Amino acid sequence: MVSGGVLQLETFQDPAFNGDWATGGLCQCGLPQTYGAFFVRSRVTAGGPTAVELLWPANNVWPPEIDFNENGGSTSGTTATVHYGSNNMDHRGVAVDMTQWHTWGVIWTPTSITYTVDGRVWGTVTNAAEIPSVPMTLDLQEQTFCTMNRECPSSPQSMEVDWVAEYALG
Repeated sequence: MVSGGVLQLETFQDPAFNGDWATGGLCQCGLPQTYGAFFVRSRVTAGGPTAVELLWPANNVWPPEIDFNENGGSTSGTTATVHYGSNNMDHRGVAVDMTQWHTWGVIWTPTSITYTVDGRVWGTVTNAAEIPSVPMTLDLQEQTFCTMNRECPSSPQSMEVDWVAEYALG
């Protein structure tokens, strides 16, 4: 839903699915690119569901995956993870108030992946084996893991997105 120019990816209990939690997401599926800079200005309304901003392989063959903001249901911090090889991960974390507006970024080049928040670098990956070289798309999503007894909201919540920007490496 878009309201007041802000995209709201909502998580709510859906009576059509026996009250199970429903979540949403979207992708820039028609705009894959290899390398570039991706930025998302977002916040969460409260804890519970996991909000994720990520790069996903355009061919839908996983891995790789670059998560550059995945809060794990928390309002006090987030993580970034590059998934590579067969179930390998390089994981970073940063403490930040997720209920406030922040601009999250990932700058992906052939030699590094750099994570930023509000224009400040908070993590860098330089191991060549971890850096994807396939076309990826920008994806935004909320998800729950209620059936696994983790990352489950107690009331409807949203990830709010003010804007996104993508830049090609060139």
